[in-house]
Amino acid sequence: MMKKEQSITYKILGLDDLHSTLLKTFNRYQETNHVWFQENSQYNLKADHFVEQWNDEKKALVIRSLQHCVKAGGFVIGAFANRELIGFSSVEGELFGRNKEYTELSYIHVSNEYRNSGVGKKMFELCCSKAKQIGAKKLYIGAHPAEETQHFYRSVGCTFAKEINEKIYEKEPLDIQLEFIL
Repeated sequence: MMKKEQSITYKILGLDDLHSTLLKTFNRYQETNHVWFQENSQYNLKADHFVEQWNDEKKALVIRSLQHCVKAGGFVIGAFANRELIGFSSVEGELFGRNKEYTELSYIHVSNEYRNSGVGKKMFELCCSKAKQIGAKKLYIGAHPAEETQHFYRSVGCTFAKEINEKIYEKEPLDIQLEFIL
């Protein structure tokens, strides 16, 4: 668990920051025991146990995705403790939807040992502020169905998406499609 006396800094990351070793010590470990799923227009919770932990190959894919986000006009925010990346989030630069009011919150992750410390909520707030600056009125999130992940998004005020972005949905059909009004 996080040491309370540590100071956490947040920074907009540029391409120079998104180097191959950025995620070297990042601990993307998540043990899931229950997931939300949709059946007949209802959302229900069911038992489903699995563990996710990013290996070096997955971390390299994520870094390339973050680089693409920045190159395409989006932004990446990093959270650091003692110069070590402990969280990151990204918002894509493209507006979409019927009224071109959505932008995608494509990543928001906190290293396992820093979860439940406020880092995720702070990054979410920063993403909302920056998304408004690029003209978005809503964040769109294809959110992992894990009970804990869904609890986080509910705690910051996300609701089920009014419009479904098929391209995002098709990437991970088990994800829960959410939105947040900015």
